[in-house]
Amino acid sequence: MKKNILKLLLSLLTGISCSGNRINIDTNLSLSDKKATPETILLYKKLNQLTQKGYLFGHQDDLAYGVNWKYENGRSDIKDVVDDYPAIYGWDIAGLEKDDVNNIDGVPFEKMKQYIKEANNRGGISTISWHLDNPATGKNAWDNTPNAVKTVLPGGENHEKFILWLDKAAVFFLSLKDKKGKNIPILFRPYHELTGGWFWWGKGNCTPEEFKSLWKFTFEYLQKKGVHNLIYVYNTSSFNSKEDFLSNYPGSEYADILSFDSYQNNNDKDGKKFIEEVQNQFKIINDIGNAQHKPIALAEAGYEAIPDPKWWTGVLDKAIGAYKISYVLLWRNHGWQEKEQKMHYYAPYKGQISEKDFVDFYNLNKTLFEKDIK
Repeated sequence: MKKNILKLLLSLLTGISCSGNRINIDTNLSLSDKKATPETILLYKKLNQLTQKGYLFGHQDDLAYGVNWKYENGRSDIKDVVDDYPAIYGWDIAGLEKDDVNNIDGVPFEKMKQYIKEANNRGGISTISWHLDNPATGKNAWDNTPNAVKTVLPGGENHEKFILWLDKAAVFFLSLKDKKGKNIPILFRPYHELTGGWFWWGKGNCTPEEFKSLWKFTFEYLQKKGVHNLIYVYNTSSFNSKEDFLSNYPGSEYADILSFDSYQNNNDKDGKKFIEEVQNQFKIINDIGNAQHKPIALAEAGYEAIPDPKWWTGVLDKAIGAYKISYVLLWRNHGWQEKEQKMHYYAPYKGQISEKDFVDFYNLNKTLFEKDIK
């Protein structure tokens, strides 16, 4: 067996923890939604306990498409390489607010629901982000015209429009049901990369208090609509201090997982800057996570086209290091981009230069894929 599955299952059943730089937080673990479904509570506890064994591997849009293929039943670039699916599946619901049939990346919402249900049936976990349009201008999420956040808060000119958007999200979340008719638990990562200024909700485009109000309103409104199957993921881009990470933080009673996004760039070919940044940021949020009894995660990561044949074991695993994180999610395998005239992908596929190293990465005891968490 790749991993000692029996030992893993026994530890999940008994709550045994191992030593490490994360404390056993079972007794203090509590979801921010006090009416969370039993399945959601169980998933949150499971995520916490799994950090003692390793970290879950995730991939955006994994089941929908990959390099040179789309919508092939049961296919996944990850599965093609290691004969296993990711443990975490990333999706985005941008477009839902406009009643679009497809999301921002062209994935039909009906197919997305199908994929989330299929993954859940196998024991996989789904996480959802939302690149929702700028409500003040009608342009996309990257339109960072300042003060849009203020307009959607109670009393703002776009508040009623925003409520309709949240209603649509609520309907979507409540439509995700397993074979027994129970709501499927989802890791919900709204208003992501909030320390960057590129989204309308980002740093410099609203005040910290406005952002906190936006988060709290979203959190409370969805629960008011009966949505109790969400685990809320607070997510930033780069930050340099505890104060920076927490500048827009709504409070520990409004979030369940602490995370950030980080990508390696072409001006950092050996990955030294990437490793250093990720390690520094984990050091900060590890302390916060321990203090607040919350798991931590690298919610988005990657190196476009993975030109380094040893990137998985030589860079990504080193960046995570000894920190006991919940998961790392790699961005999507779009394939050929006509406009940019280049390949756009972040996970390996058959024949890709880092394929062999990814197999070695898969075989590490601490990397958890779908078969490891059933």
